[in-house]
Amino acid sequence: TGFDSDNSSGDFSEANHKVAEMLDLDPNQSNRTGKHNGETEIQENGIKKHRTSLPAPMFSRSDFSVWSILKKCIGLELSKITMPIVFNEPLSFLQRITEYMEHIYLINKACSQADPLERMEVAAFAVSAVASQWERTGKPFNPLLGETYELTREDLGFRFISEQVSHHPPISAFYSEGLNKVFFFIEAEPRGTITLELLKHNEAYTWTNPTCCVHNVIIGKLWLEQYGTVEIVNHSTGDKCVLNFKPCGLFGKELHRVEGYIQDKSRKKLCVIYGKWTECLWCTDPTTYETYKKNEKRGGEQKKSKPSEDVIKSENDEADDMPEVQDTVQFIPGSKLLWRINSRPPNSSQMYNFTSFAVSLNELEKGMEAILAPTDCRLRPDIRNMENGNMDVASKEKERLEEKQRAARKERAKDEVEWHTRWFHQGTNPYTGTSDWLYSGGYFDRDFSDCPDIY
Repeated sequence: TGFDSDNSSGDFSEANHKVAEMLDLDPNQSNRTGKHNGETEIQENGIKKHRTSLPAPMFSRSDFSVWSILKKCIGLELSKITMPIVFNEPLSFLQRITEYMEHIYLINKACSQADPLERMEVAAFAVSAVASQWERTGKPFNPLLGETYELTREDLGFRFISEQVSHHPPISAFYSEGLNKVFFFIEAEPRGTITLELLKHNEAYTWTNPTCCVHNVIIGKLWLEQYGTVEIVNHSTGDKCVLNFKPCGLFGKELHRVEGYIQDKSRKKLCVIYGKWTECLWCTDPTTYETYKKNEKRGGEQKKSKPSEDVIKSENDEADDMPEVQDTVQFIPGSKLLWRINSRPPNSSQMYNFTSFAVSLNELEKGMEAILAPTDCRLRPDIRNMENGNMDVASKEKERLEEKQRAARKERAKDEVEWHTRWFHQGTNPYTGTSDWLYSGGYFDRDFSDCPDIY
């Protein structure tokens, strides 16, 4: 919920107890239901549950055409085009990028590995970070300059803070850390360098995300494609993981496929990684992979081998959380499961195709407004009204906020006042040597006295 101080640990501290009292959350009461904002269910272990549905179902887009809007905007800069709110989803882009953290158990798992090769399997986290985008064709709200979002999940062991640090061009910076201080994670979107530090092993990894393309904007059903090469570099050991997100191709044969390998600093291939970014990721040794591919070419299309339930459970500690779905990835016998996508709620299609994690991101509980920064996304009236199904009010609030932002920018220009970010600053990435946005620290001290009035 974002209520700890900067010296917080993963324990249920005195500060957490004070927050529980403020929110009237009694850890001894496990029979409360959390169906609406302000009503939070507490599990027997004292960790609160998060909501499992949105207050109102998704608004139908069937009567609207994206192309009818875009054709009026030919020649305009894409970032300056105002789209009707019906094409949005009730999340800010700052909340959308928080979905990187949905599979954070993969980083915690990497931290626990003694073998640097197994730690490099953090590549699975890089793939899982884009998995939630599948079928998410709604556009997140553009963050206002100075907008922030914080999230602390004690059950997942991390806290997260992001800030919109630039409006033109739009840049969102975020920083996350493990509550037990085992990792730091930082990036600036779009196309920024992701930096992950595993403190226990004194290692740093960097990579960039693949390219995301939206198909059928003019006609047909919208769908997303991720493609391009992602290189994950361990700057301490020189190991590298190269992942190729394959483009769909003419007949869709390569749809969603990811293929790559891990190599050491001498460029020797140590293992091969394969799978789909919408489903799962496996790894095997190069010899097994090459032998299988040669046999496949000689014998034509082989019958798909499906791993047994026992193999999956032995290879993945998170087996209990796996969705009961039929994989379409051709399994190579002897492969190790690195990651499998989490299941979505049964009513996900009526909730903008949100994952269970995404459903909880805009949850505003009783008492949170007194604790959050006044710039937090949860307090945006346009997003809040859209989530509640008040589309007309949401549209008017969106226009009001955009006009207020334009007026503030004109006022700064007239007075020749430069905008100053609050929680991030520009500097040099210590591992890549390139310009980057770095976390300045201090957010969780909760001094919000100089935060801008943006809502």
